[in-house]
Order: sequence, then structure tokens, then C-alpha cells
Amino acid sequence: MPLDLVLPPTRDALAALRAGDEVLMSGPAFTARDATHARLVAELRATGELPYGLAGQVLFYAGPTPPAAGRPLGAVGPTTAKRMDAWTPELLAAGIVATIGKGARSEEVREACGRYGAVYLAAVGGAAALLASHVEEAEVIAYPELGTEALMGLTLARFPAFVAIDTQGGDLYLTAPREWRERMGL
Repeated sequence: MPLDLVLPPTRDALAALRAGDEVLMSGPAFTARDATHARLVAELRATGELPYGLAGQVLFYAGPTPPAAGRPLGAVGPTTAKRMDAWTPELLAAGIVATIGKGARSEEVREACGRYGAVYLAAVGGAAALLASHVEEAEVIAYPELGTEALMGLTLARFPAFVAIDTQGGDLYLTAPREWRERMGL
């Protein structure tokens, strides 16, 4: 059964999650891709704190499309998380508590999740229109000139994902292939 995860999540809620758990997230999250990450880290380094009230929040690696089909977004699918790995440990240290994307992460990100009590959540790629049906509200928060890469605030409603890296350093991308091979007798 999927676990309901209220956003922004508490540290206790994050500590209870394990790699492989399915979650349904409800609450605020913020989209951020490459260009937004570069700007957020530049502002963090200049001021010593996360801008735009991002401390304690969730970053979703996505570039949403404009409203469509009566929804605030036409589509919102995860992008490859590894592209954000250079910035992620610094953002986790500054107070980001969870990230959402797709694909495996670096060893540095896995270690940072454990060090800072954060998690990485994997959303299913290729289902961007379906995932958009789990977004109730969307608004540009900063960097509107970046278009789909702008920092956007979303309100999620039972948005599905899997815990890919937990606060204990468990990593679904490391364990799942090994477990599959064992089950297959390979």
C-alpha cells in the first residue's frame, strides 16, 4: 500500500521512509531544473540561505508545460536527476529536505541524503500528462524569463513516486537490480 506523505515533510516522516516505499505526496513542491539550480546556488552562496522560502521544502526536477485540459499544467514529468547532482549536496545542506526526479543519483548525493536526513523520490518518466492530473495549483515563483525552467510552486495531490534514496543511505537503484538478478537466479 502506498504511504501518504504530507509536504513539506517532517524529518520524522522522512526518517520513517525506506528505499522502495511507494508514496503519494500532497502539498507544496517547487520545480527546479538546471538553470534554476545554478541561480538558486548562486543566491545561496551570496546570502548564506536558501531564497524564496525553500528551506524545509521539496524540489521537483521538472519543466512543466502550460495549462491544458482544464488543469494548471498540461504535463509535468520528471527529468533526469543526475543532471542536478553537482548542486544537490549543497542544497540539501542548506535545508532542501527532498528531491523528485528520475534515474539514479551519484554517490555524493546518496551520502548527502544520509548526512542531512533527506530523501530522493523517483517519479515515473513518460507519464507527464498523468502526473499533471495530480497538480492542483501552479504559479511561477522566480526566474520567469527561464520559461519552463522557472522556479514554480506546485500544490500536489496524491502525486505518486517511489523512495529511491532514503535517509539511511538505502538506494533503490543499487538494490533493485541485485534483488532482481537473485530472484531470476542470475
